[in-house]
Amino acid sequence: MNIVKRKEIKYLLNTMEFKKQKHYLEQILTSDNHNGSDGYVVRSLYFDTIDDRDFNEKEDGIEIRRKIRLRIYSTDDDFAMLEMKQKQGSYQMKRSLKISREDAIKITKSDYSPLLKYSSDFAVQMYAYMTAYFYRPKVIVEYKRDAFIVKENNIRLTFDHDIKSTESSFDLFDSKLKLNPVVDSANIILEVKYNGFLLSYVKDLVKSISCISTSVSKYYLSRNVTHKIIL
Repeated sequence: MNIVKRKEIKYLLNTMEFKKQKHYLEQILTSDNHNGSDGYVVRSLYFDTIDDRDFNEKEDGIEIRRKIRLRIYSTDDDFAMLEMKQKQGSYQMKRSLKISREDAIKITKSDYSPLLKYSSDFAVQMYAYMTAYFYRPKVIVEYKRDAFIVKENNIRLTFDHDIKSTESSFDLFDSKLKLNPVVDSANIILEVKYNGFLLSYVKDLVKSISCISTSVSKYYLSRNVTHKIIL
């Protein structure tokens, strides 16, 4: 199990600003090893309770809330990461567990019993939690990410674009999954993630970017329209 506790700040910017800043950051920061010419793909299957408690707590601005997801980076992966993100004030705590592709597929079908074979307290806790509160798959969200790293203070700047989703299939490993755009392709989400405090030069760099502060999550964006239609 891996545990990460950090602060996360989110911004919206347009495509032109993103391209300008990406070129600049490539000169002064360390590019993530997975970055390609168009970033790298992130695909997540999010879970929620039958009555969408996590979604509603986000909408209501509840200070302590959580998100549960399975995450992969390629449909050819032989593993997935089971993750719980918990919002606690200005901090985000993420706990994650690497599980096999076979077990991940079972979990996408609401069978959480494979978690009991892992020698991890987190796996047992997730089994008990997801079973007790009747968590079910809700939406797959996929996007491209360009990430930059500042090794000091474990700082990451990520630009997420081409955000798409589907609620019609929960086949996480389907290479031909049909996805629909979540936001206008001209909108890019910048996330600044760090431990403790931002180094002054990174803070100045972020201030120089023409962007708008936001708190909206990709999970919330992906489910918001459908959720309101159902209501």
